[in-house]
Amino acid sequence: MSSWSSLSMRKLCPNFDREDGLDTVLEVPIPEEMFTSMGSNAVLRWQNLRSLMKAQSSSSSTVNYYKSSSSSSGSYASSSSSSESPPQQHLSSGSRNEFMALLKLVGSPLIPFQVQADQALTRPLKGCSIEASTAQYIVQQYVAATGGQGALNAVHSMYAVGQVKMAASEMRQGDGSVHATGSSEVGGFVLWQKNPDLWYLELVVSGLKVSAGSDGKVAWNQSSSQPCHANRGPPRPLRRFFQGLDPRSTANLFLDALCIGEKTINGEDCFVLKIEANQNILKAQSSPNTELSHHKVWGYFSQRTGLLVHFEDTKLVRMKSIRGNDSVFWETTMESTIEDYRYIDGINIAHGGKTSVTMFRYGAAQNHKRKIEETWRIEEVDFNICGLSMDCFLPPADLKREQEGGDQGMS
Repeated sequence: MSSWSSLSMRKLCPNFDREDGLDTVLEVPIPEEMFTSMGSNAVLRWQNLRSLMKAQSSSSSTVNYYKSSSSSSGSYASSSSSSESPPQQHLSSGSRNEFMALLKLVGSPLIPFQVQADQALTRPLKGCSIEASTAQYIVQQYVAATGGQGALNAVHSMYAVGQVKMAASEMRQGDGSVHATGSSEVGGFVLWQKNPDLWYLELVVSGLKVSAGSDGKVAWNQSSSQPCHANRGPPRPLRRFFQGLDPRSTANLFLDALCIGEKTINGEDCFVLKIEANQNILKAQSSPNTELSHHKVWGYFSQRTGLLVHFEDTKLVRMKSIRGNDSVFWETTMESTIEDYRYIDGINIAHGGKTSVTMFRYGAAQNHKRKIEETWRIEEVDFNICGLSMDCFLPPADLKREQEGGDQGMS
């Protein structure tokens, strides 16, 4: 994380319509590195940033902000669906839709479980197995290490700003190892939360934006090139909160886990806690064409500090064949290294880490594998945000219209 020590986040854009006007606050702060890549001089950078801001607030989804590899001016190319010039590849993707799918996969995934905003942070020990009671003891150590039950329960809302760097491999044939290579895509994100089922995320990477959220009734996501749709099943928390940002939700999640042993992670001896989605959860998140076969979560808690230093989950989805019995399986494994814990208002929050995503497609006589990596850093965290009302978490209007029309739009 030290390589990012000199980077900063740009939060303001000058008023281009009136010289005496106030600066515009960017909805999503962007890293200085992303801003400098927008043009060869200051004028071009500001012009391209303004275009980016206008397009993200526009209903049009056909604007392409990727820098043309053949452009000598350094400006971003604005193109519609015409095929005058081929789109630049990002994250080794072959199209903008593929890039957006990868961005959603690593930037805004959900965990499979609903997590209660339980302030007790404990479970009855009567009738517990030794694995379950050991897990509860480890969780209590984690609660103490992150600030204690009183400090965690005093948090009613939170806000975080961070920046990311993403890299990816191409889709490789076979089941051998793959490595993320090539240039990194840079971006920033903003997170808001009132409880595990009430949250909102905005993520901007390479000029494209992903939004996701939950209003306590439905979890949804949309992008600058794809319409809004709801996730199948009940609302669930964003995985990013369990990367050291929300200790209380993390404690509540692993209160129902089992301690399955010990493992050394990056030289740190850890206790390993595991929780697995039951059949009712899997069924609720499946669809007529897809079957969620399993979804498992592991937490690695340092024996030295009590903190969560590694978070991992893996899920297997079976894509049902329309004709015949040949199914295609997608296995996705996400591993997050969590580090740089610092106290903010008495709560120990992780300020950096790295998430690796491995996608393995097999079946129908074809095996392919791909890897995406995200390095992330938290720039700002604050708690108990004044004025953060329920209106801040409402889903987009087009999602409401789909629901009112009888189409849940769930994937």
